[in-house]
Amino acid sequence: MSNIQTKLSDSAAMRWTALVLLAGAMFFGYIFVDILSPLQELLQTQRGWDPASYGRFAGSETFLNVFVFFLIFAGIILDKMGVRFTAILSGAVMLAGGAIKLYAVSEAFIGSGCEAFMNDFCNLPDTAWNITPFTADMPGSAKLAAIGFMLFGCGCEMAGITVSRGIVKWFQGKEMALAMGVEMAIARCGVAAVMLGSPVIAAIEPISVSRPVCVSVILLCIGLISFIAYAFMDKKLDAQGVEEEKDEPFKISDIGLILSSKAFWIVSLLCVTYYSAIFPFQKYAINMLQCNLGFTAEEAGRVFFVFPLGAAAITPFLGNFLDRKGKGATMLMLGAVLMICCHLVFAFVLPATGSVVIAFAAIILLGISFSLVPAALWPSVPKLIDEKILGSAYALIFWIQNIGLYAFPMIIGNVLRSSNPGVEDPLKYNYTVPMCVFAALGVVALVLGLWLKIDDSRNHYGLEEPNIKA
Repeated sequence: MSNIQTKLSDSAAMRWTALVLLAGAMFFGYIFVDILSPLQELLQTQRGWDPASYGRFAGSETFLNVFVFFLIFAGIILDKMGVRFTAILSGAVMLAGGAIKLYAVSEAFIGSGCEAFMNDFCNLPDTAWNITPFTADMPGSAKLAAIGFMLFGCGCEMAGITVSRGIVKWFQGKEMALAMGVEMAIARCGVAAVMLGSPVIAAIEPISVSRPVCVSVILLCIGLISFIAYAFMDKKLDAQGVEEEKDEPFKISDIGLILSSKAFWIVSLLCVTYYSAIFPFQKYAINMLQCNLGFTAEEAGRVFFVFPLGAAAITPFLGNFLDRKGKGATMLMLGAVLMICCHLVFAFVLPATGSVVIAFAAIILLGISFSLVPAALWPSVPKLIDEKILGSAYALIFWIQNIGLYAFPMIIGNVLRSSNPGVEDPLKYNYTVPMCVFAALGVVALVLGLWLKIDDSRNHYGLEEPNIKA
């Protein structure tokens, strides 16, 4: 009789159940991230959020991650406390932030003492030195929603790194790459669900901008329960002697070494320019389609939902190609070219034609771009950065990326307002200038991708070589 104990993670049913619990919680989190993205029109007509106020709210998610360095603190908490504690903490923080945001956009907030207080809260000038999400012309509801969103953002970032650690723990030596790909695909499906479902839920009579947020907060409750259920499974796995694999902790002493690396700066700037033209774009995509196609939010959501679904479907295939054939730097450049073309179509072709077919084609190509770049970018980082400082390098790259994700929703909101003087109807905005800003980010990403490919040819990083060696 064998003395070898069968561990919980040796059971395919158990480890995939653990993945479903982790990925499900992130799926609900991604739904909450973009729950208001298809409702920009309603936020303006029902709550008085102009494009600049909406942009500051949209960027607030990453404020604490950028300026209070919560990204680094989240990693420290995970290292010290482990997956179980950090998963439950992140779920609770997301839920708390979600509850604050729900109250901010609810009917109960209107006319309350809290609204009067928030209307006078942080009435700062809209100038370059004001790095906060708050300005004097923001409605109180937008300010409070931003506070809830930035708290949620802390929990969501913590949850993201915790889920990755949990997958490594359960799938080490097994289907880890597949598990990570499935988790990413499930999370991106959350964006598709939002684009389809949020406008439909809001349109139920009486029309309410807060109803979809309420549904998403309920889903965050289910996500927290999922993390708690996972914690019980994880505790049993620990009792069987499975140790949690630790990442390299962030070290202050590594910063100088990392910042002196040219390859680090190329990758970081490519990351921030590319992602700043994708995630902030999602915040405005539905209203852009409404303005250019004359669609309702529900109809625009049915057009845009192919973007996250297409990206989720294609990413595993591109990852497999990269593993077996290589061409990482070339894929980065191709992804940037596709993104430039798509945003230029949104800027000039779509307003002139109003063609749904063109809109679908551009969004599908953008989904392919969004698959190409992440699939090539993240596996390339270990080829460029010394393994001893890889964990610290990732932390800095994510921090720099979050700067763009914080700044560009606000930049686009201000650009949209300034390029549409006197326009009060949220269905009449001209999106040409904002889309050109996104396209310009793509041009910068393309130049950086070309620079990286040239640098690779000189220094032989192996970016064009397959990850799987013969």
